Amino acid sequence: MELVSSTLFPELERDSPILHSTGILPSQKIAELIEAGHITARCPIPEEQIQPASIDLRLGSPAYRVRAGLLPGASTVERKLEQFGYQEVDLSRPALLERGCVYIVPLEEALSLPPQISARGNPKSTIGRLDVFTRLMADYGAEFDRIPAGYTGKLYVEIVPQSFGIVVHQGLRIYQARFIKGNPRPADSMLKDIDRLSPLIFGQNDQPGEANIQNGLRISLDLEGAAGSDIVGYRARKSAPPVELDKIDFFDPRDFWEPLLKPDQRQMIIDPNDFYLLLSKERICVRPEFAAELVPYDPQVGEFRIHYAGFFDPGFGYGSGEINGTPAVLEVRAHGVPFLFADGQTVGRLIFEQLVATPSKIYGPAIGSSYQRQGLSLSKQFRRPRC
Repeated sequence: MELVSSTLFPELERDSPILHSTGILPSQKIAELIEAGHITARCPIPEEQIQPASIDLRLGSPAYRVRAGLLPGASTVERKLEQFGYQEVDLSRPALLERGCVYIVPLEEALSLPPQISARGNPKSTIGRLDVFTRLMADYGAEFDRIPAGYTGKLYVEIVPQSFGIVVHQGLRIYQARFIKGNPRPADSMLKDIDRLSPLIFGQNDQPGEANIQNGLRISLDLEGAAGSDIVGYRARKSAPPVELDKIDFFDPRDFWEPLLKPDQRQMIIDPNDFYLLLSKERICVRPEFAAELVPYDPQVGEFRIHYAGFFDPGFGYGSGEINGTPAVLEVRAHGVPFLFADGQTVGRLIFEQLVATPSKIYGPAIGSSYQRQGLSLSKQFRRPRC
């Protein structure tokens, strides 16, 4: 990629290291967007909302319960809601969003992006692991989870709890956005260069693995399980109680999840009516100069979805020898018909993208990241095993 030696935004003249001309904005450049008024909110945006390569977005109030999901198209979201009707849900206090119902919630943050900056959205990991389907929306938007360069206006999130009801409130952070300068084009040649510099994947023996690079980093399913454990996944239980998102390390997993034992023939059929948490065989390492995103649905490998929350931050699974990769937790639903999975089967692709500069913070415990050393981890609302 071409390098330039100027600041990212002309209105923010300051000392800056050499930058890539296109790519994802790191934490310090997101802070510059806020300082310049390109990201605004009714309440101040605290530092902890800024992640290594994204910003957390907060729920506003009220939520609007609607009959079906929608795209505004040639309209604003508010006008579309008025046209088709809604029921208000007050989020100024904790409120239940019911399983199987569709809600549209305004976000506290709004955008006034520079002409060369666009944005992409994704739910936070905790929300994906709870089987909550979410999508980012903008006024006059023709697609979900994509905000065009130069957009000025409000943001909304569509929320559909699928396995469990959830209790939420105004100010809760369940979604995130990345900002992109220009139009970077991911390439397999870049991935191979990264892998030569520092391994993209490790095996369970802490040794570097052979990266399968074809239109991204291919990842496969682990039905072997970790040493000393017979559990290879979890299936969401029917008719479980709601999950209060504010309660951390609180709920008994047995009330919500059925453990899946290692299958005898290393094969498993997933049912389209069920939601599964499974694990990648690869332990993934994302260097601090890059960010990655898991493609949620790839018909080339099967009619199923493997991820709701697909952002992998700079530093995920990376730690200068202290940590040799972290597996991806896969949030799996089949489409239409049952599907047979086998151990080691390719199930998805991880797309890597260059940042315009190395972020001032990277993923890990130092910034409160929950899943840096995860194995087959449930969301943080559920009690961890006690030693």
